[in-house]
Amino acid sequence: MPEAELGSALLHLARAAIAERLDRPAPPAASHARLQAPGASFVTLTRHGELRGCIGSLDARRPLADDVRDNAQAAAFRDPRFSPLASEEYEQVRIEVSLLTPPAPLACADEAEALEQLRPGIDGIVLRYGSHRSTFLPQVWQSLPEPLQFIRQLKRKAGLPADFWDEGLCLARYEVTKWRENP
Repeated sequence: MPEAELGSALLHLARAAIAERLDRPAPPAASHARLQAPGASFVTLTRHGELRGCIGSLDARRPLADDVRDNAQAAAFRDPRFSPLASEEYEQVRIEVSLLTPPAPLACADEAEALEQLRPGIDGIVLRYGSHRSTFLPQVWQSLPEPLQFIRQLKRKAGLPADFWDEGLCLARYEVTKWRENP
């Protein structure tokens, strides 16, 4: 039950942060003991089942409450793939909050070795190579279920060729606990 209570608090916090920016009435204030502990989160917005924004943090550098609040507003108003959320969309948007575990490096000498270690549906993956960086949450496995496709799209997202590999490329995995508003 404590995890469900945390999820409820995070979802309320995210919705309140978006409502605040739209000058709309906010849901009641959320409280939970873990909100002040450091945490890394992603906030994903969908509208009519389609992605409407997704922004997050990979490292727990601030209190979880601040992280969720800032990521909710960023997903709604600053995701470069979408126009800022309009007030009339507010009621139609559904919020999902993902709480991330710390990323753990994946030891792999080449792409084949990396692919063998991936756990579809479980792993979120961070890719770093020089100034290139990208991540896919574990939820992305739903649309990219094949490990090779998953990694190649992750490289493209980072601005690298799909078939790129270099010994300086670093992968790390993380898991999430997620909560979604009811439709």
